[in-house]
Parts: sequence; C-alpha cells; structure tokens
Amino acid sequence: MYEKLYGFKERPFSMLPDPSFLYLGEKHSAAFALLEYGLMSKAGFTVITGEVGSGKTTLVRHLLNQTHNDVTVGLISNTHEDMGHLLKWVLLAFNQKYDYDCQVALYDAFRRFLIDQYAEYRHSVLIIDEAQNLQPKVLEELRMLSNINADKHLVLQLILVGQPQLREQLSSPGLLQFRQRISVRYHLPALSEDDTLAYIRHRIHCAGCENELFTKGAIDIIYQASEGIPRAINLLCDTALVYGYAKKRLSIDAEIIQAVLADIEESISPQRQNMATDRQDADAKEAVTLPSSESVPKVCKLTEFDKDTARQLFGNTLKKY
Repeated sequence: MYEKLYGFKERPFSMLPDPSFLYLGEKHSAAFALLEYGLMSKAGFTVITGEVGSGKTTLVRHLLNQTHNDVTVGLISNTHEDMGHLLKWVLLAFNQKYDYDCQVALYDAFRRFLIDQYAEYRHSVLIIDEAQNLQPKVLEELRMLSNINADKHLVLQLILVGQPQLREQLSSPGLLQFRQRISVRYHLPALSEDDTLAYIRHRIHCAGCENELFTKGAIDIIYQASEGIPRAINLLCDTALVYGYAKKRLSIDAEIIQAVLADIEESISPQRQNMATDRQDADAKEAVTLPSSESVPKVCKLTEFDKDTARQLFGNTLKKY
C-alpha cells in the first residue's frame, strides 16, 4: 500500500521472521555468536530464551542460512503440549519417512539415520523452536535421544529456543540430568533505546529507502510503548506507515505514533499507561496526549491480523471497533 510513497522495494516491518532484515545489535550478535559456537563446537545442548517477539526465530532462520554442507539440520517449529509421538515429529523434521507406529521401530529408524549421517561425516542438529511448550517427559525423551552414539561419539546435538518459561521448566529437580548437558545458554533481552533507533533505520534501509522516515520523537514513543521488543516495534511502525500514507505524510512523527497508540489503546505496556503521570513538565504531557480515534481515517484501522498480533504481544485490552 505505502511502498511507492516511501520508496520501498518491500514492506520493511513485516510480522513474519525474515533473516534478510536481521539487525545484529550487541545483544542479538551475542546470541547469534553463541548459537553458532554451539553448532560448530558440537556442544551438547544449547538453550536460547527471550520474550515473545524478541527475534529468536529470526536468529534461528539466519543460523539455518549459514550452516555448512556437513551439517544436517532438523527443525521443529510447531511444538505443543501434547507431543505424544515425539519420534514421529523428529523423523519428519529430518525429512525421514516412516510407515509404522511401533516406538521401538521408530527409535531404530532414527538411530540408523543418525549413524548413517555420522558415517558420511555429517553432523546432525535438531532445533526446537517454542520449546517452552514441551512437557518435562518430552524433554527427558529428547535427552535420551541425544545419547545415541557411534564409536563413543554422540551423534545428535540439540538447540532449544523458547520463551522465558523454558528456563523455569529446566530448573525443575526432575530435569537435573538434562540441565547438566546444557553447554551454552543465553537469554535474549529487549533492544535498548539506541538499538531501537538503529533497528528501525536498518529495516528501512534494507527495504530500499535511504531516508530517515521516523523522527526522533516518534522513535522515542515507539521505544517506550514497545519496551524494545522487535515484533512490537514492527507492528507500531508498519501501522504508522499506513497512517502516514493515508495522510500523505512524507515522514512519521510523534503525532502519527500517538494516533496508532490510540487505536491500540491501553494494551501496549504498563509503562505507557503511566507515561503521562510520570512526566511532570507540560511539554511532555502534551506529547503523549492521544487524539480521538474518530480522527483516524478508516483506511488506517487495525486489521484483525494486527489486532491478534497486538493481543499476543500486549494483552487482551484492545479497543473494539
């Protein structure tokens, strides 16, 4: 919709993970370096955690794009609590077909696959995204699978990526043996204020626009509202560009961001809810005064997809339209 007005080759703030737009600030660079180290050093287990929308999946996809030819990667990205047929999921992750349900036969098929990979001097890595959904029983099954060996060499490496709850799960007494196998762990924090500015500009430039479309005042409000979570930043920026397009604005200022926040209402964050009361000077209070939703063109109203995304990121208190 707005690409032509702002000179984009594509939308810069898509909600979908896209490694080509990856911004490697200090914290994301550290996380990626540890992922890469865990992969190349054949460390036992690697665990990366972070809040919803912090960029974990994008890092994983970037890692997959960087893997060497001697690495065979299996990816499970749609985990859920009822993973009762773990071996079937694992075999599918490595593109291995099966036509039986017997657990012993499934285990033997996977064992033979790993041994064959090892014989061909290939390293097998199983990456599990959204690993916080796995039950302790499934995590223990994964540990047992990682015990498969050839010539006393372990032939399967695990990389678990998940939300902060994963750390709590792994701290339970019943998973002591699993914890002892973790060689690399890192928690991916939110972006800093400076990184938020750099992140927005990076994605704009990657999309083909050399202009600094967002004013510093706009970015300040985006940072406060998003609390530095990349997916939340994307939602705010993408919606703001739609608003700017509707109003034929060539730059995105604080007023437009305030209009976006008016649509998302009080669901952004506790920090934003108290922003006006925490600031004492009149100018700051005026800066966060939100316009009436009626002033927003209908073309700019949030889509159902955006509303669902906002609910996931910010809660369930969006205004109903």
